[in-house]
Amino acid sequence: MIRVVLPFNLCTLAGVPGELSLDVPAPITISQILDVLEAKYPALRGTIRDHGSNTRRPMLRFFACNRDFSNEPMDTPLPDAVAQGKEPFLIIGAIAGG
Repeated sequence: MIRVVLPFNLCTLAGVPGELSLDVPAPITISQILDVLEAKYPALRGTIRDHGSNTRRPMLRFFACNRDFSNEPMDTPLPDAVAQGKEPFLIIGAIAGG
């Protein structure tokens, strides 16, 4: 099981707690996690990645094992600790303003 942590606004939208456990088939990539997440929680479709291009929404960031995966290709394999459920995959809302 893969652990996924969502920002508060997406938890509220999907009606879920802050951390989810998902059964994601190998290989464990950002795209695979998001495919399962959006299939299980359809309210999240289009909120994390764009419908047409499947690219990350600009105000969200992806982290795993203290590493920023936000600008990596969506098919980048995630660390084994994430694949084994030891570490969560974090989706974090970026902070902007002045």
